[in-house]
Amino acid sequence: MSASIAAAFQPFEALAETLIPHATEGDDGSHDIAHILRVFKNAMRIHAKEGSDGRVLAAAVLLHDCVAVEKNSPLRSQASRLAAEKAAGILAGMGWSGEDIASVAHAVAAHSFSANIPPETLEAKILQDADRLDAIGMVGAARCFYIAGRMGSGLYDPADPLGKERPLDDKAFAIDHFEVKLFRLAEGFRTAAGRALAAERHARLKQVLDLFIDEI
Repeated sequence: MSASIAAAFQPFEALAETLIPHATEGDDGSHDIAHILRVFKNAMRIHAKEGSDGRVLAAAVLLHDCVAVEKNSPLRSQASRLAAEKAAGILAGMGWSGEDIASVAHAVAAHSFSANIPPETLEAKILQDADRLDAIGMVGAARCFYIAGRMGSGLYDPADPLGKERPLDDKAFAIDHFEVKLFRLAEGFRTAAGRALAAERHARLKQVLDLFIDEI
């Protein structure tokens, strides 16, 4: 499979073929190779406008979720740091330079919302933006509901769907996660190209919730 899917990672097909076997762990369909490819496409769109070292960026995208930690795990905030350490080891084994390994590791460590590590390089900023684009819009909504099902959450509180008279609880109800986190993401994009894409997807995410509320 890696050879066929690697062809989609143009112009870094050879790198993708090498790294795809390391790219994901476990069975989380919201952090699978399809997610990696969507983030790559987002990153390349931003890269085309903003620049950056494409090889470093591609490697960081391919390895940003190489360690799997469930959303409800107490280790969740450490996931990107663990992935950065694993990525560094993989690239060292491939003979990458220390400087390029450090650049990839920083981008991987800083991409996560929960890690709260400021991205200091353009590659890190692009990866963070590209990954967050996959958390908003139609795909972001789909991933939100997928994860809610995986965690055993309900879709919404039938007595108060929007949480107007109760504290929001996105561990109990999927649509609470829109207000708790997803609607806040568009404000934090690091690149101009990323912000433009985020504005479009934020509007779509708002529409998803509006249509959902209308139907219930």
